[in-house]
Amino acid sequence: MSALAAKPSPGRLVDIGGRSLNIVCAGPEKADGPLVVFEAGAFGLSADFGAVQEGLTAKGVRSCAYDRAGLGRSDPGPSPRDSNAIVGDLEKLLAASGEQGPYLLVGHSMAGLHLRLFTARNRQQVAGLVLLDAAPPEAADLPVAKTWIGRFGTASHVAGAVATLGVLAPLSPFLGDGIGLPPVAAGEKRRAFASGRHNRWSAREVSLWIASSAQGKVVAPYDPDLPVGIVTAGPPRQGALSDWKRFQSEPARVSRTGFHVNIDGASHAGMLGLKHRDTIVDAILKVRAAGIQR
Repeated sequence: MSALAAKPSPGRLVDIGGRSLNIVCAGPEKADGPLVVFEAGAFGLSADFGAVQEGLTAKGVRSCAYDRAGLGRSDPGPSPRDSNAIVGDLEKLLAASGEQGPYLLVGHSMAGLHLRLFTARNRQQVAGLVLLDAAPPEAADLPVAKTWIGRFGTASHVAGAVATLGVLAPLSPFLGDGIGLPPVAAGEKRRAFASGRHNRWSAREVSLWIASSAQGKVVAPYDPDLPVGIVTAGPPRQGALSDWKRFQSEPARVSRTGFHVNIDGASHAGMLGLKHRDTIVDAILKVRAAGIQR
């Protein structure tokens, strides 16, 4: 694990005002069309999108992923770590990075909360949106979701404490990459899995899930002119969980060019890996084409 931690970062640190965030960009610097910007889910980081970034680079598309404050290789940030703070950091990062907009936003899981807020605050800079099994703010009102969020929050703090004690380090080579990533990204994912700091700061974000949902619900709904692609994972839901899928697909129904694709054989995390990345890349390219045509 010491050797793994000593490996150089695949990205670069960008100062956003007295602290730095790690950003990993790939693809041609002079690529036409909007820049693809990734936002990871809970406990996620830039490495989560290593497979998808490879796929986009092969198509000549430039993309950037980053580590939120306190996660991966980024410096910690001020509390609370809710959507307001996370979106503010991303705005500063994009402005300081030299990476030019407009932006096509791609978010996985809990990132759905943050991208709703970012889009509302920066609508003129957002050319499209792809949500990957993402959590919409409204879904937090579902009784089944409230129960799950509470349990996840408790488990997250346990994970932070356990990782701090070093318990996860021996498990990292076997359990650290639950996505199925290329080698470099897989190494970063395993490093984060074993990191006490990464897990503690991730838990702080999860503990504010309800607060972040509230911040997303009060902003303007998605613009019907915004191209939106929804990709979900797993078999069709039954009962109360079917409402979750319905909330997930709502942004695509609002959009005049929206669409929804489900990957039946994918898991929530595994949908980002090498096995399913072509479906994700195709969805991004479809939204990107719609954004360029506008």
